Amino acid sequence: MYDLIPRDFFDTDRFFDEENWRLPQLFPIKLSKPALDLYETDKEVIAELSAPGFDPKKIEATVENQCLRIKGAMEKEKEEKKKEYWRKEISKGSFERLVRLPAAVDEKKIKASYKKGVLKITMPKITVAKERKVKIKVTEEK
Repeated sequence: MYDLIPRDFFDTDRFFDEENWRLPQLFPIKLSKPALDLYETDKEVIAELSAPGFDPKKIEATVENQCLRIKGAMEKEKEEKKKEYWRKEISKGSFERLVRLPAAVDEKKIKASYKKGVLKITMPKITVAKERKVKIKVTEEK
């Protein structure tokens, strides 16, 4: 059976295929948001952010209004004129993540550590005063 529309000489279906190593990458990859896991235990809310290659001193994490904000920056290196890249996928730049926390946390007891490219932020939960229902007795004035 023949195609009604002839195929191009250049296979456009495979143009962006990563396995097509013969062509240099024409479009730079933007630095995407790093992967973030946010979970909770009985006593803590924990965030783990994948940030390999980042200097932990250049990562800023804050908690405000029950939201966690994480910012990071990776400095760009000077480009060497001698290199002729076939592929350039290692991105340099900055990122920012903002997520709402699933529970109230004690801002004074938050701890963060950076190990093997993973930033781990441990936030102890606090118990918020539960809403109480108080019955008010109404009396008639005379």
